[in-house]
Amino acid sequence: MPFNSFDNYPMSWKPKLNNVNVPIYIAIADQLEKDIRTGLLIPGTKLPPQRELADFLDVNLSTISRAFKKCEQKGLICASVGSGTFVSSDVAVNMILLPEQGSHQLIELGSIFPDVSSNEEITKYIKKMIAEPDFGRLFQYGLPGGTVWQKESAVKWICKTGYQTQPHKILLSSGGQNAIATILAGLFNPGDKIGADPMTYPGIKTAATMLGIQLVAIQQKNSEITEESLLYACKSENIKGLYLIPDFHNPTTHTMSHETRRMIAATAKEKGLIVVEDAINSCLTEKPLPPIASYAPENVLYISSLSKTVSPGLRLAFIVTPDAFQKQLNVALYNMNITVSPLMAELAARMIHDDVAEKIAQKRRIYTQAQNTIVDRYLDGYSILGEKESNFRWLILPESFTGQSFELCAYHAGVQVYAAERFAVGKSKPERAVRLAVTAPGSTAQLEKALKIIRNLLDSNCDSAKFF
Repeated sequence: MPFNSFDNYPMSWKPKLNNVNVPIYIAIADQLEKDIRTGLLIPGTKLPPQRELADFLDVNLSTISRAFKKCEQKGLICASVGSGTFVSSDVAVNMILLPEQGSHQLIELGSIFPDVSSNEEITKYIKKMIAEPDFGRLFQYGLPGGTVWQKESAVKWICKTGYQTQPHKILLSSGGQNAIATILAGLFNPGDKIGADPMTYPGIKTAATMLGIQLVAIQQKNSEITEESLLYACKSENIKGLYLIPDFHNPTTHTMSHETRRMIAATAKEKGLIVVEDAINSCLTEKPLPPIASYAPENVLYISSLSKTVSPGLRLAFIVTPDAFQKQLNVALYNMNITVSPLMAELAARMIHDDVAEKIAQKRRIYTQAQNTIVDRYLDGYSILGEKESNFRWLILPESFTGQSFELCAYHAGVQVYAAERFAVGKSKPERAVRLAVTAPGSTAQLEKALKIIRNLLDSNCDSAKFF
């Protein structure tokens, strides 16, 4: 029994362990997970200090540490040096950003899908390839790293974002999400920490959790990471890398300044950080700023993808890889993919070489701009962030809503949006905001219908409590 009495002691969590038939640390971890999953411990709750909890349960401090570490690797809790341990902000939400099965009656403004109008041009291009006598060779295994011709086409595509690179630095992967998972698996180890924006793309969160890697939120000023906060994370959290989306940040739509890009590059070189620059949105704009990779090419893994600008069905991304990481990433890609689809790699290379991909991208930009004009008209008077070329927007909500409550209200009204809580890192307090995917609806009429519903919810201050 503990020496001190805790009967009237204000602890946020007082676990009860009865009839334990597994190691104590596992029993504590299981109880903590159960209390989080059932809502007894809500997101953002600060847990008791480990020594205090060890005293309460009359166990060794190392037992509590092992239990917390087990839950931390699952993404259930997050520890911050000097602040304590908290229930993660995103434990109560679904981080898989894909449409639900059987949700055809919902108007989709959640998942980011480009419009389908350009698919006919891609189909025509495939038909040309089918007519070639040696077309069948594209159904064999391809080279794990892609052909020289395919890499040269990737260089041409990446050049459009202002980044000059060489074919030998290019590795091919089956889409941007696969590239992220491969980089984490190939260059990081379980227990490593990676810095990220307080709100970030859920794909990096799910991949990190799967691999036992912890994301650490780097504090910001005016929506940008500061040098002071980055250096603090290097010193106090011992981060090994950074994950960043400099252009049309997902979900906040923010575009990082020149100054911050140069600062991050300089700090990465000084501290030996591995920077994962997710540039999948960089080709959405015709005049992107220079990438972080251009300032620190030996520290940055630069990811470019065709999903948002040409077609998500191509499932193809390009990773510009520093020489020091080539061997490790080649092995990781082999273990994850063996090889990308030779058909898709060749199709993409030809479309880029013949400027068909750029023509499709330009048509998508025009369509996106038109959709955003509609968004601005319907949501006039509310804070709706994002540029006309961005295929998603960030809607700041009135104080009567949280992101999660508005998502639920919209869902019951027939529209799918994604709440800020889905994007929160660690104990970061989510904004009162939702992300709107403006190109996802099947038609302009559907977008207008969805925006009318959203406008009515905003104007009426829907009583979200009745849905909980």
